[in-house]
Amino acid sequence: SVVMFVAIVVVVVMLTKVIPVFENMYKEFRGAKLPAPTQIVIKISNGFTGNWYWFAGGTIALIVGMTMLVRTTRGRLLVDGAILRIPVVGGVLRKIVVARFTRTLGTLLSSGVPILDSLEICAKTSGNKVVEGAIMYARARISEGKDLGGPLAESRVFPAMVVQMIGVGEQTGAMDQMLQKIADFYEDEVDVAVGAMTSLIEPIMMVFLGGVVGGLIVAMYLPVFELAGNIQAE
Repeated sequence: SVVMFVAIVVVVVMLTKVIPVFENMYKEFRGAKLPAPTQIVIKISNGFTGNWYWFAGGTIALIVGMTMLVRTTRGRLLVDGAILRIPVVGGVLRKIVVARFTRTLGTLLSSGVPILDSLEICAKTSGNKVVEGAIMYARARISEGKDLGGPLAESRVFPAMVVQMIGVGEQTGAMDQMLQKIADFYEDEVDVAVGAMTSLIEPIMMVFLGGVVGGLIVAMYLPVFELAGNIQAE
């Protein structure tokens, strides 16, 4: 987030303060044709500085719209479902959800809380409407006399391994212990996945920031390089 914020600030400052200075300087080169990258950057700068209020209004409208969307039940379902389907990140979030659900449910069951009450608590603390709906569906089926593994498998939210291990826990009568083992496993998986993502995101973001800023600088200095080359040729 910090790197992205710095990148946005740097690009905005360059588009509004730095590039217009170069543009005024290049206007004095009458008859000289600017390189295509330089023309593109200047057009982007002019479009941004001339219509900054549209960009600001659009950003505010997007933020307000997303806020209002997630406040509705259907909108929250759509957003939470989309989050779980994000490549790489969605898989990590799903593991976090599984670890939180199994840890909470295992702790509640081992403390003597009835399973229906435990599932309701887990649903409310899941942090994801899709997962909450899957847990509440499983709770409704259990109240009808079904087991826990079947409804969780029908929701397709929880991995097959988790469902199978919960089924084994139900058959052996050691549900709380099995849930704690599942939580331990997925918490370790989350730690490894987050560490790998962090090690990849940091250099990618730095390369992105350097590429954007470096690209703008090179585009604005291209006419100077061409002018120097022409002078040396003469």
